[in-house]
Amino acid sequence: MDFVFIEDLRIDTVIGIYDWERRTRQTIALDIELGFDNTRPAASDAIGDTLDYKAVSKRLIAFVEGSSFQLVETLAERCAAIVRDEFGVAWLRLKLSKPGAVRGAKAVGVVIERGTRA
Repeated sequence: MDFVFIEDLRIDTVIGIYDWERRTRQTIALDIELGFDNTRPAASDAIGDTLDYKAVSKRLIAFVEGSSFQLVETLAERCAAIVRDEFGVAWLRLKLSKPGAVRGAKAVGVVIERGTRA
């Protein structure tokens, strides 16, 4: 299986359970690996045959900026569903980090895998 990846996609959103988190936007970071057969786009050299990482990124940015979930788990699941449903990705691994959320840690968050990895 080939992979397309998006690394350290930073997006501001409302995320968290505490009152102060509900009043201010915080930055989250997404790292996403997307299972995709790259042989066809490599042969055609045509953007229409690829998994367009710019389109995926723009869609996730729009969704995350407009969201206001309490849990990173919920946000991660919704992002994974968007990518799988709207872009036809059979497998993905998504890491959602919340930088600076815990004093002394660079970031906290979740890593999820969804779909069948061929």
